[in-house]
Amino acid sequence: MEKKQMERYKQVLLELQRELEETDEAARQAAEIVELDQSRVGRLSRMDAMQSQAMAIELNRRRSEQRKRYASALRRIERGAYGACATCKREIDPRRLDFDPAVKLCIHCASRAER
Repeated sequence: MEKKQMERYKQVLLELQRELEETDEAARQAAEIVELDQSRVGRLSRMDAMQSQAMAIELNRRRSEQRKRYASALRRIERGAYGACATCKREIDPRRLDFDPAVKLCIHCASRAER
């Protein structure tokens, strides 16, 4: 992969990381403990808040996984291994990287891994 392309993917990954960080604060507030005082919050409202809290916790987990994927891709860029499939070492199609710059498997290896 050309150095110019790799730099472009690096900038995309850094921007994706920044966007995740921006959403973290709002997400932390949504995942806070739900008040159980029935005199202040009705039962249905409390159940709705608990459901929202569970969804926020799951979204936090997913963002954490994304953060790890982006960091891994940035490390591969630094090592000069970015764009090569982690399994077969062939070049990953740039269209695949454009869709998900953190991907580490070519389409063939990813398909095999899903089976």
